[in-house]
Amino acid sequence: MKIFLDSANLEQIRQAKALGAIEGVTTNPSLLAREKGDWKKIIRQICKEIDGPVSVEVLATEAPAMLAEARDLVKIAPNIVVKVPVTLEGLRTISELRERGIETNATLVFSPNQALLAAKAGATFVSPFVGRLDDIGQDGMQVIQDIMTVFRNYDLATQVLAASIRHTNHFFQAAILGVDAATIPLSVLLDLVKHPLTDIGLAKFSEDWAKR
Repeated sequence: MKIFLDSANLEQIRQAKALGAIEGVTTNPSLLAREKGDWKKIIRQICKEIDGPVSVEVLATEAPAMLAEARDLVKIAPNIVVKVPVTLEGLRTISELRERGIETNATLVFSPNQALLAAKAGATFVSPFVGRLDDIGQDGMQVIQDIMTVFRNYDLATQVLAASIRHTNHFFQAAILGVDAATIPLSVLLDLVKHPLTDIGLAKFSEDWAKR
């Protein structure tokens, strides 16, 4: 499973990169709005830090404007993946971008039906939002499992990217289900390495060594 960092903060990205743990980055308008400075310069810097895919989302809601934004985005760096919401206009955009050889990340996916339509349109990734489904009383991981089943049934090339990961169990369940990638905030990435027995073991080793 590939691990992407869900962040537009350069310091967080560098911290995660130093761990050797991430292979890409996902951003969205909310994440970029938190950062100071020109957003295009920030994206360009992120793309220099990360060799893998960097997802950047369009803001328009109609296909012609989405396409225009996408053409501008891919000029920033060669590893840009254009995030497009799964709406009727978004599906039209994804299909057109596939024809132009531009990689896309179908975002705001909340059902297997949406994921299948995005895959048929030619999305490189589909991003089901696990945490947001949990927030409304649905089982986000069950939706992931259903999407994986559908995609395997038809040997679809589109990659499943588990998004809106809130905690380490979400991450673990995504890995068990065999998703292609998961995008996680830095807080979850740092929590993945933690275990109380590791801390106890280190303390014990240090104590024994001090007694030698």
